[in-house]
Amino acid sequence: MSKQTLIPIGPYHPLQEEPELFKLYCEGEIVKDIKWETGYNHRGIEKLSEKKSYDEVFFLVERICGICSTSHPFAFANSVEEIINVEITNRAKYIRSIIGELERIHSHLLWVGLAGHFLGYNTVFMWAWKYREPVLDLFEMIAGNRNNYAMFKIGGVRRDIEKAKIPAIQEVLALVKKKTDLLVGAVTDDPVFHARTKGVGVLTREDIVNFAAVGPTARASGVDIDIRRDDPYAAYPLVNWKVITSEAGDVFAKAEVRLLEMYESISIIEQCLEGLKREKEGDIDVKVKHIPEGYGIGRAEAPRGEVFHFVVSDGSNSPARHKIRAPSYTNIATFKKSCVGQSISDATITLAAVDPCYCCTERLAVAIDRNNGQRIMNAKEIIEHSTQITNRLLNNE
Repeated sequence: MSKQTLIPIGPYHPLQEEPELFKLYCEGEIVKDIKWETGYNHRGIEKLSEKKSYDEVFFLVERICGICSTSHPFAFANSVEEIINVEITNRAKYIRSIIGELERIHSHLLWVGLAGHFLGYNTVFMWAWKYREPVLDLFEMIAGNRNNYAMFKIGGVRRDIEKAKIPAIQEVLALVKKKTDLLVGAVTDDPVFHARTKGVGVLTREDIVNFAAVGPTARASGVDIDIRRDDPYAAYPLVNWKVITSEAGDVFAKAEVRLLEMYESISIIEQCLEGLKREKEGDIDVKVKHIPEGYGIGRAEAPRGEVFHFVVSDGSNSPARHKIRAPSYTNIATFKKSCVGQSISDATITLAAVDPCYCCTERLAVAIDRNNGQRIMNAKEIIEHSTQITNRLLNNE
């Protein structure tokens, strides 16, 4: 057996926006094994949620991820509204979906640009990020912020989208659609991009099922799943759109799915804008005075895939238990399959292909007594302790 060479990527590396450590064990130029170390970014969001009011939790969870910051408020709102059993107004549904799809567009543009950058195709990088700017400007016009929009609340949304703003949104959508045509042409016509991405980092349908991968990562391998259709929420059942899939499962297929999804997002927003024209301005929320005891499950389709929030209410003004699972939690694990057997030069784009968000994924690894530095529980014991608490809450013990 030949000697393996360890090549670390991270915890600080130009490829990664956040600190995370990947250890590549290589024989020559070929990756033979990969190990992943986490724990650099844990912020205790789930525990912090239990100390905040339901209204304050929205501002907390939208900071789980800076890129898809509205997907977590979306899922949290869905979970709490399930507990209350409240139906929000159509106008609020349209506004929620507009924000969600604008975020999908800007997230996919960001990823396409970074993918070009990792491959040395910096023209695509500069184009994609330039065309992403008008989308962020729309967020600022609608919500007052280019990120962390603070638009969601229990029972609806905090701000309306008045008719006077609709033409400006439609103008930006027309521009983005035109520029997406340009990006699609640049990607599909470039032989170097094809050579660097086709057949690279392949995940089969079986791999997707085994790793429970979600979002574009799954759809690029022919797995036809999308929470917007499979568990409908907001305005998605009120408009016409289709789920984009591909079959190859390689990096090229993941790029293809994201680019084509942008067209669907534009179509969804256009239909929602027409829906707003039919609805009464200002009818954006249902007043909620109390959260009863119970539990709710909220799901939303973030740009990276399914976001899952589980909330337990004990009748107080704060969640008694709040469990969050982001799409990267399952997608990152696929690296074990997609990277092994690849060359070192393809490892970085393969790692980037699932659009990983490491802050979304962090979990507590060990609990330490801050007074004496002694370990209280390891990761396994923490999970067992968390399960016991959740079961007691569910059984009203």
